[in-house]
Amino acid sequence: MVNISELKRFDAAEHLDTDEAIAEYLSIVLEENDPDALIHALGTIARARGMTQIAKDAGLGRESLYKALKEGASPRFDTIYRVIQALGVQLVARPITH
Repeated sequence: MVNISELKRFDAAEHLDTDEAIAEYLSIVLEENDPDALIHALGTIARARGMTQIAKDAGLGRESLYKALKEGASPRFDTIYRVIQALGVQLVARPITH
């Protein structure tokens, strides 16, 4: 019998090991139209890439990056934009289909 408490907790960051995987993950999250989910996803991707390096590339302190991407945070758009650029991805606009 499997003891649930002994199972390893799923961490999406462990599976975001290519640019394509990261772009696909972020695209799926963006389709949810949920700002909190986007912030969480950016944090997950940053952990996959290395928080220290992403903070440096975004021109932020590591602690500032953690604060900006923590649950319940409301980072400014320029912070989100800098993180997205540091992650090496871009946001693409397309018409909403109903």
